[in-house]
Amino acid sequence: MTEGIFVCLQIMDRNLLLHTYRLMYSAKIMAEIYEANRQVTKYVHSTSRGHEAIQLATAFHLKPQDWVSPYYRDESLLLGLGWTPYELMLQLLTKGEDPFTGGRSYYSHPNSEIPGKPKIIHQSSATGMQAIPTTGVAQGIQYLESIGQQSTSVSDEEKPVVVCSLGDASVTEGEVSEAFQFAVLKKLPIIYLVQDNDWGISVSAKEGRAMNAYRYAKGFKGMKRVRVDGTDFFKSYKAMQEVVADVRYKRRPWLVHAKVCLLNHHTSGVRKEFYRSDEDLAKHAGKDPLPKFRNEIAGDFGDEYLKQIEAEVEAEINESFEKAVAAAEPDPAKLQEYVFMPTPVLEEKGERFPAEKEKVIMVDAALFAIRELMEEDERCLLYGQDVGRRLGGVFREAATLAERFGDERVFNTAIQEAYIIGSTVGMSAVGLKPIVEVQFGDYIYPGFNQLVSEISKSCYLSCGKFPVSTIIRVPVGAYGGGGPYHSGCVETTLLSIKGIKIAFPSNAADMKGLMKAAYHDPNPVVMLEHKGLYWSKVRGTEEAKTIEPSRDYILPFGKGNVVLYADDDYIENGETVCVITYGMGVYWAKAAAKNFIGQVEIIDLRTLFPLDEHLVFSTVKKHGRCLVLTEEQQNNSFAEALAGRISKECFQYLDVPVEVLGALNLPAVPLNMGLEAAMLPNAEKVSDRLEMLLSY
Repeated sequence: MTEGIFVCLQIMDRNLLLHTYRLMYSAKIMAEIYEANRQVTKYVHSTSRGHEAIQLATAFHLKPQDWVSPYYRDESLLLGLGWTPYELMLQLLTKGEDPFTGGRSYYSHPNSEIPGKPKIIHQSSATGMQAIPTTGVAQGIQYLESIGQQSTSVSDEEKPVVVCSLGDASVTEGEVSEAFQFAVLKKLPIIYLVQDNDWGISVSAKEGRAMNAYRYAKGFKGMKRVRVDGTDFFKSYKAMQEVVADVRYKRRPWLVHAKVCLLNHHTSGVRKEFYRSDEDLAKHAGKDPLPKFRNEIAGDFGDEYLKQIEAEVEAEINESFEKAVAAAEPDPAKLQEYVFMPTPVLEEKGERFPAEKEKVIMVDAALFAIRELMEEDERCLLYGQDVGRRLGGVFREAATLAERFGDERVFNTAIQEAYIIGSTVGMSAVGLKPIVEVQFGDYIYPGFNQLVSEISKSCYLSCGKFPVSTIIRVPVGAYGGGGPYHSGCVETTLLSIKGIKIAFPSNAADMKGLMKAAYHDPNPVVMLEHKGLYWSKVRGTEEAKTIEPSRDYILPFGKGNVVLYADDDYIENGETVCVITYGMGVYWAKAAAKNFIGQVEIIDLRTLFPLDEHLVFSTVKKHGRCLVLTEEQQNNSFAEALAGRISKECFQYLDVPVEVLGALNLPAVPLNMGLEAAMLPNAEKVSDRLEMLLSY
């Protein structure tokens, strides 16, 4: 026994050492039972064999006020936090009483807000993706401390820390670097625990990365770092003790690079013998943390006593497994629960057009709505590219907000769409209400990993524990030469994602009312805001400028609006047509309708999800002729999908097939304004389609 380990044995509580051995041995027996019962443990899973020492050492230093994001190999960390083998097995076997996801997700994909344990936000399988949401937790904690609302920060010893656990191969992900960049820039209280076992499935460390995480972290100025033998419990315990204490007191980011071994398969579906040599397997087996730890404590406790513990653990694990196998399956009747949490905004309230107010443009309506929200709620923050004090947004959509509310609440970010979007997961989890902006619709794609893997699934896979309450503002649309990277409409792509809501206002009043509704909705909302309507400078869009609604005005999602009614006489004679549209389409339709006075009814959807199907279907049934109008490229668009639903629901009421008009099916909007105009719908094109429909 080395002198250092001897000292640790003297200092550590004997019960802690025995508890550690019990949990290490539990992880071993659990892995063996899973492997021996592959017909039962049929869902893909990983185990923590080879990683137990660093995981337990980390868990033992965390407190109830802390936050941790385990990754899919962190079962020992969960055991160390107090979760029982039985509870973990319920998730392994996708049972109804799985405490994390109710049978909806994989083994070691936890989430928790149980009092007395560190909190865990929704964890996905997308490797490295947890770095941004978890850094968002640290970002939120820092803000709460700055305004004196972090209730646990009564002393340096009680300040919360955040731990983000990662496999070393995942550190090569670009989104991990975005998280590191923000953490060191803002000096966030977060620990990135990187467990390096030399493998990324079948990709070896030499194949997959030029440097390990420890060397990589050197490039992030302000990131403290340490290397540790993650197979040695005593060294790991000491390292984590020092790092956690430093973060609690000094509030700065750390990276812990723990060298570990991989003793089991990458997952149950990717067998180690598929790609690893006997030499490599033997090398890793020689570093097994369990016998290493046992040898260190055997002289203190005795071999017979440890064997007694082993027998007890084996019996307990076998009993837990049998109990888990017999547990009830999830109830299919509850399958659709928790896609969204209920919103309190169900009715239109407040004055839409107060007599004393003046008309405002759309961009100002959004600005005023956010200003009022920030006045009322200190939890409201706004951030994104160029929205800070110096510019106030490239469209002036955040002008004056930083001056009024401070740089802690309204601030710029780097060009990091993934971080902008994904950080809202963590911010929301700690109780904040982030409003963020992606500068143009064409730039949202780098944030799609976060939007799809993290935000949209969080509520559903956490069984409602962690809905993401955020507004993501996205200026969209073409006008006046914006070109191929500043003119796109992205609603169809967004609508393919389940678990988010989408608004597309066409006027100032709707903008303000929907912004307020989105803020009070506990679910994620994407606000698509047409740049061509912001200032009503585009010919024919003057009506986008409206009287500013009152402070208490709120407009629920899923409520479309009839912006133009057809005359009853024409309806009775079967001489009318309805246009279902949104955004700029409202103004093309209005202009075209002037050629068919009394014969056109126009529906402004206002929100694309949820959709006001009742209004759409009842309107189509009333007229028998329908045009669905969009600015997006037409093929495979939301508009075509909606036309199909209308055709099915209203088939017996239709006089002619449902017509769709969108932009030409080109990969991008051309920069030349003549080509742009040729690509897009306009009033003349709409008029031609209406004439065709009315002539049947």
